[in-house]
Amino acid sequence: MPSFDTVCEPNMVEVRNAVDNAAKEIGTRFDFKGTSAAIEIKEKEITLTGDADFQLQQIMDVLMGKLAKRNVDVRFLDKGEVQKAGGDKVKQVLKVRNGIESEQAKKIQKLIKDSKLKVQASIQGDAVRVTGKDRDVLQEAIALVRKEMSELPLSFNNFRD
Repeated sequence: MPSFDTVCEPNMVEVRNAVDNAAKEIGTRFDFKGTSAAIEIKEKEITLTGDADFQLQQIMDVLMGKLAKRNVDVRFLDKGEVQKAGGDKVKQVLKVRNGIESEQAKKIQKLIKDSKLKVQASIQGDAVRVTGKDRDVLQEAIALVRKEMSELPLSFNNFRD
């Protein structure tokens, strides 16, 4: 029985490379000289540090540019609140989304069930597996999920005939 998995997985190698390139640019830019502007990544969290909210926004712009150059979807980032970090410094934590949250998975499952396509969707951990009789119906299901769940950076893998 043909099937595919709907997943939400960023390419962490490209994310890490983009953060490293952004850190290198921040270190050499004239407007960041002598400030506490910095960016670092640990596991699935990117931490931006700066002297003011305006500087954090500039660092964010540099990071978004680097991510776009490396074809990383910026919808993977969940922006946290700007926090005071001692003295006059501020920091912001960006979480890199990995896996489909249970409520989003239920929404995808309900969407597929309500579509009246001859496919079944089942939640498998942080992915949604869709199975059907033939390839054409599965491709219709992919098109439907892409159209309706545009706020999530979904990818479809493990396509089996």
